[in-house]
Amino acid sequence: MISITIDGKKTAVAPGSTILDAARALNVYIPTLCHHPKLTPFGGCRLCVVEVKGVPRPLTACTTPATEGMEVATSTPGLEDLRKTVLELILSDHPMDCMACERAGDCALQELAYSYGIRENRFGGERRKYEKRGANPFIERDMEKCILCGRCVKVCKEVQGVSAIDFAYRGFNAKVCPPFEHDLNCEFCGQCVAVCPTGALTGKAWSKKGRQKDVKEVDTVCGYCGVGCNITMHVKDNEVVRVSSKPDTWNEGWLCVKGRFGYRFINSPERLTTPLIKKAGQFAPATWDEALDIVAKKLSGIKQKHGPDSIGGFSSARCTNEDNYIFQKFVRAAIGTNNVDHCARL
Repeated sequence: MISITIDGKKTAVAPGSTILDAARALNVYIPTLCHHPKLTPFGGCRLCVVEVKGVPRPLTACTTPATEGMEVATSTPGLEDLRKTVLELILSDHPMDCMACERAGDCALQELAYSYGIRENRFGGERRKYEKRGANPFIERDMEKCILCGRCVKVCKEVQGVSAIDFAYRGFNAKVCPPFEHDLNCEFCGQCVAVCPTGALTGKAWSKKGRQKDVKEVDTVCGYCGVGCNITMHVKDNEVVRVSSKPDTWNEGWLCVKGRFGYRFINSPERLTTPLIKKAGQFAPATWDEALDIVAKKLSGIKQKHGPDSIGGFSSARCTNEDNYIFQKFVRAAIGTNNVDHCARL
């Protein structure tokens, strides 16, 4: 273990840890925008600068390895002035439309500007202008709000393994985009949306559906497959307006396209909400007891007349492992046949 002192507090961290890792182990706050705990360090935003004894210039805490006996200061007047200047430079090229932004109240850049009391910007000048391109059905890309933190690029490469986007061009013209600036065409998992610290990437279905006020969070389990990812449904006026996943869940906050964006069926008027039984050639609402009684009688009649092997059971990958186990047990033990299969094999 490596001994390090941060703001007068001593701690020990494993070899390979950074100054930021050590600070977070001590609950010492260092502001960041580009850093994400599940992605490799980037050092792009320069907000996590710290002073190290014996080093004549500030260092980025997220990329600087901790060394034995290192003494670090994370908050001095000089550092705070430097961070505020960096924030002003980032904001000088950022739209000031927080009142209409989808991420207002849930934006890391907005929170930092609030913390540092930035009301006006002394670095006004030319701003990057991008044409809004949204040919894909799921993700809204407003690249004028992009701060080039690199989180979306890294999560697409390091977590999803797709590398659908990357940095292009240099200097003032630098941007994040798909190859050859084509429209985004990927798996649409939305991991980039989940890690974006600003309103540059949002879900199209979320637009104008509600931000923080009057939105209730309901933790549940995704029902699209048997993997059982933990999801958080954001509910307003008894309608699911968006879906996210918390980083402390077993799926670490990552979701697929169905789990993150495929929720609008919940409030669909075409959704079945009660069992239906066909009477006189027409479907009519019924209770669960009525429906299950009919199924039991039909299966029993077929079994008595044609034998158990005339019946087959077909299970679903959307069910849990426990449900599928009970289903095959029912087919084998209650009906008495081994004619059972599962849609995941097709």
